[in-house]
Amino acid sequence: MDDFGRPPPDDYQLAVQVHHRLRRAHQRASAIFLDTIGDTQLTPTQWAALATLHGEGPLSQNQLGRLTYMDPATTQGVILRLVERGLVERQPDPQDRRRTSVRLTRVGQAMVVDRIHDAAAVHDRTLEPLSMDERTVFLGLLAKLM
Repeated sequence: MDDFGRPPPDDYQLAVQVHHRLRRAHQRASAIFLDTIGDTQLTPTQWAALATLHGEGPLSQNQLGRLTYMDPATTQGVILRLVERGLVERQPDPQDRRRTSVRLTRVGQAMVVDRIHDAAAVHDRTLEPLSMDERTVFLGLLAKLM
């Protein structure tokens, strides 16, 4: 290993690569989310959209995508699936008819309120193997990588 924790190029090992470890950690976090949230049709990305709309109120599709760090195609797909489930609705933006505004429906609002405690539990379960000090360091390091 060099000073940055990288193996020499002739000794590449996938298991120690950061992208591989982040992908595995993401898989674990997603599995915990699905197990804890109690809705097999709700993905972590869809939850991000619902929770953001709950906290921010109605947003344009572009604003929602920016706040949740989704590309436009992903944002559109997430919104379409949430519309199909009756959790959000789209309508022309009253200030700019060229834009589409997205907001929670009553059913979507109720879902977020009902599951927000479970979503917080996902955070705790995901970080469970770490001590409180390790959690602080880990979340700080993740923030630097973002």
